This record gives sequence, structure tokens and C-alpha cells, in this order.
Amino acid sequence: MKLKNYTQISTKRGDQGTSKNYSNVELSKDDVLFETLGTIDELSSLLGVIYHYVKYNEEIKTIQRVLQTINSLVATTDQKRLKEIAQVNQTDVSFIEQLEQSLLSNVSIERMFVLPGSETTKENAYVHLGRTVARRAERSLVRYIKLTERTDLYQALAYINRLSDLLFIIANE
Repeated sequence: MKLKNYTQISTKRGDQGTSKNYSNVELSKDDVLFETLGTIDELSSLLGVIYHYVKYNEEIKTIQRVLQTINSLVATTDQKRLKEIAQVNQTDVSFIEQLEQSLLSNVSIERMFVLPGSETTKENAYVHLGRTVARRAERSLVRYIKLTERTDLYQALAYINRLSDLLFIIANE
């Protein structure tokens, strides 16, 4: 469907500081839900930048798709609708773990702090930035899970945790 009118994008609810989740529940824009969604979206956007600097293009696209799935899960509270959304599962987490393991065989990581940018390439500095945003997304998702008791999101949490580890490894290549 091609959008033809700005009102298809701009609902104007945000003018009063509210927005709706995927289940059509209206919440304040400062709700932890939107903080979590925004941080995961920011992570995916940053991965879009990283995509142009690393050799793992297909892997990055796969990761971005899983992050979109995670955001759909987080944004949905309606149980019926939730069952219609693809779930993040152990296979997704294993994809990250296997990639980490294969990269570790080619990377020598020192046990010391690195100053991204001044002690790394520009490319690796972007990846370090992605790593830090992934850690923030993880903290935000933890807060969201605690507040909502959404235990169905633990695999998504594991995925983002592994992703930050993967980005650490890539940044040290």
C-alpha cells in the first residue's frame, strides 16, 4: 500500500505526548515500552550503518529482521495477536552464538579496555557504538520485562545479550 497522505503517517496523538502500542493501547510516550522499542530501533538503524563497513552483510540483515520481530513482540500485549507473531527462539540465539564462535577463531582479543576511534579503525568504532547501544537495549528490555512480567521475552533478551557480545568480537577484528 502506497501512502498518499501525511495523515497516514502523522496521527497527531504524539502532540499530546501519547502513542499506541501494536495492540492499540494508548500510552504516554515516556512509557518504558516506547523507550525499549526506540532503543531496539536505534540499534537496528545503527546496524544499517555498520552494514556498510563490515563484511557480514547477510548476517547483519538477518539480525535486523530478528530485531524487528523483537520489537513486534515487545509492542504487542494482546495474547491472541501475540500468537500470530513469529517468536524469537533458541535457533535465533544459536545463530549469534555460532557466528561468535567462528569469529573467535580468527580474532585475538586482549583483556584491556579499548578507546573506540583513537585505538581502532573508523569501522570498528561504529561497531563499538553498536555494541553499546545493544547493551542499552538489553537494559531497557530487562526493565520492560520486570515491569510487565513478560517472561515470553526471555529469548529476545538472550538474543540481544549475545548480539552485544558478537559486536564486541567484530569490533576487535
